Amino acid sequence: MAEERKETKKQDKKLTPKQTVIQILKFVAFSMGAGIIQFVTFTLLTEFTSFPYWARYLPSLVLSVLYNFTVNRRYTFKSATNVPIAMLKVAFYYCLFTPLSTYLGHLATNAGVNDYIVEITTMLCNLVTEFLVCRFWVYRGSINTNSLAKKEEAAQQAEKKNEK
Repeated sequence: MAEERKETKKQDKKLTPKQTVIQILKFVAFSMGAGIIQFVTFTLLTEFTSFPYWARYLPSLVLSVLYNFTVNRRYTFKSATNVPIAMLKVAFYYCLFTPLSTYLGHLATNAGVNDYIVEITTMLCNLVTEFLVCRFWVYRGSINTNSLAKKEEAAQQAEKKNEK
């Protein structure tokens, strides 16, 4: 365990402001894709079933989480971290987020708030909190460590070498 921590600290590379902005933009873009998956699933279940809010929300959330985890791990955070551990961390986040958002969504819809307003508000809260959880906990110490990041770094170094 101590060796793992040392290795993680070695891998910690401070991102430049430009890299941080690009990371945020990628996360938002991929999350929009996940949001489309979630919203379409929620809409289909709303229009074609008589399920209560929670029974429409949960499957749509699960589908979007699976997509979002997969693409953001590879392309946004470029992490080579242990997949099962990263998945467990994300699952833990959702063990907190899901019951809370489901309960609050249930309260809101029962109070007369439009289901779609509740869904969009929940999705925006999820976007912000999931980025923070992924950036500072799930992938901390392993950002830019996968093969894609290594290829990009090698290309940048070769480009710098050619400029000299």
